[in-house]
Amino acid sequence: MTIRVEKDGDITIVTIDRAEARNAVNPDMALAMFNAFMAFERDANQKVAVLTGVPGSFSAGFDLKWAAAGGEDDKWFAEHQLDASFDNPIKYPRKGPMGPTRLLLSKPVIAAISGPAVAGGMELALWCDLRVMEQSAYMGVYCRRWGVPLIDGGTVRLPRIVGQGRAMDLILTGRKVEADECLAIGLATRVCPDGASLETALGLARELTRFPQACMHADRMSALEQWSLDPAQSLVNEWESAETFRSEGAMGAARFAAGKGRSGDFGEI
Repeated sequence: MTIRVEKDGDITIVTIDRAEARNAVNPDMALAMFNAFMAFERDANQKVAVLTGVPGSFSAGFDLKWAAAGGEDDKWFAEHQLDASFDNPIKYPRKGPMGPTRLLLSKPVIAAISGPAVAGGMELALWCDLRVMEQSAYMGVYCRRWGVPLIDGGTVRLPRIVGQGRAMDLILTGRKVEADECLAIGLATRVCPDGASLETALGLARELTRFPQACMHADRMSALEQWSLDPAQSLVNEWESAETFRSEGAMGAARFAAGKGRSGDFGEI
C-alpha cells in the first residue's frame, strides 16, 4: 500500500509510503491520494487533514521512470486535460497528475515535510494550506533539469505564496531551497527539528479543530476565492461570511462577555 490513510480523532492523516522511490508518485498513487482527500472532504466528522510522507521523504515528485517507460500516452493526457469549462473545482472536482492538486476543499490541509519536497512533491506541498518542515527538509523545482513543467498548480500557487519575484527565482533556477529560507520567504509555516514534522503538524491541526469551524471555513474560503475577484467583488464575497455570526459568532461573543478569553487566556476556548 503506497498511500496510507489513518484517523486520529477528527484529523485525517494521508501518508505517501514509497520510500524506495523517495515517494515519487505514479498514477495509481495519484488516484489513491485524490480519493483519500475526497473522502476526507465528505466526512463531516473529520475537520483537518495532514499530508505527509514516510520519514526522510515527503515526495520527489512525479514518477519519471513511469513516464520514461511510455506511461504518458494520449489517454493519460486526455484524462488530465483542462479547458475553460474548469471553473468550479468545488462543484466539479478534477484529479491532477499528482492527485489532489486541482481540488479546492472546504477544510484545511497541513503538509508535514521531511526530506525532499521537490518538483511535483513541492506542488503537493503548495496545495496544502500550511507547511511544516523539518530542519533538514528542502524544496525546489528540480523538474527544471528534465524538461518537465509545473502542471500541478506550481506556477499558480508559488507566486501567490512567496511573491512573483521570489517565485521566478525558484521556478527558473530550480535551485534547492532549504527549510530556513523557506520559512524566511513564507514558503514554510513552521520549521521543527528533524523527525518532528508529523507531530508538529498534528499539534497545529489540533489547534485548528478547537475553533468554531463554520467561521474558520468561511474566512479560509474567502481568502482563497479573492484571487479571482476584483476588490469590490471580494468584499461582497467576504460579507457572505457574516452569516456564520448567526450560528457561531453570537455564541462566541456571549462566552467572551461571560469572561472567557480575558487577558489572552484561551485554554478553555
